[in-house]
Amino acid sequence: MARFAGLAFAVVWCVLVTNAAGQEENKPPEGFVALFNGTDLTGWYGLGHFDPRKLWAMTDEERAAKREADMADVRAHWRVENGDLVNDGHGVYLTTDREFRDFELWIDYKTVAKADSGVYLKATPQVQIWDYTEEGGKWKIGADKGSGGLWNNSAGAPGKDPLVLADKPFGQWNRLRILQVGARTTVYLNDKLVVDNAVMENFWDRRAPLFPQGPIQLQTHGGEIRWKNIFLREIPADEANRMLAGGGGEGFQSVFNGKDFTGWAGPVENYEIRDGAIVCKPGKGGTIYTKDEYDDFVVRLEFKLPPGGNNGLAIRYPGSGDTAYQGMCELQVIDSEHPKYATLDARQYHGSVYGMVPAHRGFLRPTGEWNFQEVTVQGPQIKVELNGNVILDADVSQVKEFMGNRPHPGKDRTQGYLGFAGHSDPVEFRNVQIKRLGEK
Repeated sequence: MARFAGLAFAVVWCVLVTNAAGQEENKPPEGFVALFNGTDLTGWYGLGHFDPRKLWAMTDEERAAKREADMADVRAHWRVENGDLVNDGHGVYLTTDREFRDFELWIDYKTVAKADSGVYLKATPQVQIWDYTEEGGKWKIGADKGSGGLWNNSAGAPGKDPLVLADKPFGQWNRLRILQVGARTTVYLNDKLVVDNAVMENFWDRRAPLFPQGPIQLQTHGGEIRWKNIFLREIPADEANRMLAGGGGEGFQSVFNGKDFTGWAGPVENYEIRDGAIVCKPGKGGTIYTKDEYDDFVVRLEFKLPPGGNNGLAIRYPGSGDTAYQGMCELQVIDSEHPKYATLDARQYHGSVYGMVPAHRGFLRPTGEWNFQEVTVQGPQIKVELNGNVILDADVSQVKEFMGNRPHPGKDRTQGYLGFAGHSDPVEFRNVQIKRLGEK
């Protein structure tokens, strides 16, 4: 699904390219910061191909000792020369002191024959840079397709191979432009789209999403590479949500008009419309639901949690009873990191299939910001993508163990309503759109 390639986004990209054309000598365009100042390595440290989870597990003393050893390696293999950041093809990778969540990154690079390099995003490999010629000796593993792909994605996965060959001849500068919202990654190489909104896999643990945040790393091995004009712009939540919602919208229909409860049923008196959002009234609750039923569908929506907020998405709800048990399920919408929820069962945190399947945690935006969520329900399979990260992908028909040993008799339902299961907190929902995945 090409979500970043819509007309409006293309216009913005055209403007950015025009503004960036003269951005040389490591001076960032408006809205960006320079990660490399053109004179020294301020803001960078050394780190090789190293699982960040091992780094997090170290003591402060162990991390300090490692950094000192890696910086000695940096001094041996990295230098600044006439405004270029130069590596001799060996040693650890330059790594930003800062970590980033959602961002737009520009990098210029120039490399040599038989070199093999890349850009690690959130401490994870990588946007590939390498010798694209037959003489480079790596055509059998994809070098013939060129640079810019997410080479460490699984074989056949979107983004692994670049869409077009966009490398310039050796001796010329190349420009990467990378957009990353959650794990959703789009890459332009020399103004050509080479990765279109692909999910970047977590190389360190393919069962988990990409880390919520992490540093940028400049990978180098096999030959000299030069870098310059390294600029980054952090993408705010509202813009990130628009990017996630933009494009790929064919077949989606709005089921909430932003003004009233037309098309909704249930205890709507327990909810209100506020600034274009459905809000559960404090101290009230119950499940409100669409008047249309759905079998297989995709729903996109935005939600905002107050501190400690708790609600849920009713999936294939029958119109009465507790959707967590009588419906196919309730997908949790909850402020997972609030202290009062510290001892919940893992199957009660945000995005989880309540009481049945736990979701990955750590991907909610800060409380009070709008989150973007897409839920795909197809047969017994449910996939939840939160802020660009797939936090759950499960077949509920295979669930045999239930929280509290309480069965969920509705879990095998094949049709029902979509709803919001309020639990007394003013959780807000807006921009609710549904696409059917085929009529039965």
